[in-house]
Amino acid sequence: MDKGKIVCFGELLLRLSPNMDRDWTSQDALPFYIGGAELNVATALANWQIPVSYVTALPDNYLSQQISGYISSKNIQADNILFSGNRMSIYYLPVGLDVKHNSVIYDRDHSSFADLKPGTINWDGVFEGCTWFHFSAISPALNKNSAAVCKEALEAASAKGITISVDLNYRSKLWQYGCEPISVMPDLVAYCNVIMGNIWAVDSLLGITSPVDDSDGKTQQELTDAAAASMALVQLKYPRAATLAYTYRLQDNYFAVVKKDSEAAASKYYTIPEIKDRVGSGDCFMAGLIYGLHKDYDADFIANYAAAAAVGKLQEAGDATKQSIENVEKRMI
Repeated sequence: MDKGKIVCFGELLLRLSPNMDRDWTSQDALPFYIGGAELNVATALANWQIPVSYVTALPDNYLSQQISGYISSKNIQADNILFSGNRMSIYYLPVGLDVKHNSVIYDRDHSSFADLKPGTINWDGVFEGCTWFHFSAISPALNKNSAAVCKEALEAASAKGITISVDLNYRSKLWQYGCEPISVMPDLVAYCNVIMGNIWAVDSLLGITSPVDDSDGKTQQELTDAAAASMALVQLKYPRAATLAYTYRLQDNYFAVVKKDSEAAASKYYTIPEIKDRVGSGDCFMAGLIYGLHKDYDADFIANYAAAAAVGKLQEAGDATKQSIENVEKRMI
């Protein structure tokens, strides 16, 4: 596989994380983090010495310029950030909770990214020197124009023979513009060569019924078999998808199932230690998956590297990981 640049496309967000005990109101301090699913992936890949470019839209002001400089300082190419529109997205999530939790508050309407329209981004320029394009199901969840911009990018990437990956991260609070995911995502996933998610996200976003209702009381083998059954149905419907990866974050353990071409592997069970921050674990897994495929490792290594990285992220504060390759590989042993 050619080792060219990876392009990650999605919305940058500021996360504000108040404590539920209201200390932040009396201390005049509110912890914040710079993130967004695709930027989190790009940050991990840059940590692992993979050339990566980040594409987003930000308002043209000093705050955005400082953030662009911050992104560049992480060895992420920021030349394709588009400065347009009037505002940056924010979300509020109390310390220790997950973005899937009901307590998340999004403030994303009419952001610079959400107001992007087809024809705005020069995809030929973005994809120069690129061999991989990554996006997630979060972007098309924002509005019809965001979904159309994703489609435009996928058409351009596909025409150039670029590998395309998608993270099927389902956020029910975002799908509020009158379109159900099942009417949007299948058309986009049809372009993808690499699909990451879990059996329930595949059910919600693609309409492929999960073989099991939940993970309670299921053995690792039962969940592995359920993943394999779902993956077979996905590949039947989306023949371009040569690689699929599903994750299981259980109460005390984490593991993954990866199918790469004719190879299939389940990672070992990774014990989940005390969690410092739930945000970004799935993004870190996605980065581990891309890293392993970019390096052309086998399915077993990829499953374990990506799962170990995801578990490591649970022990870090902030949206994006700071783990090195050595950090992740030590956890794999």
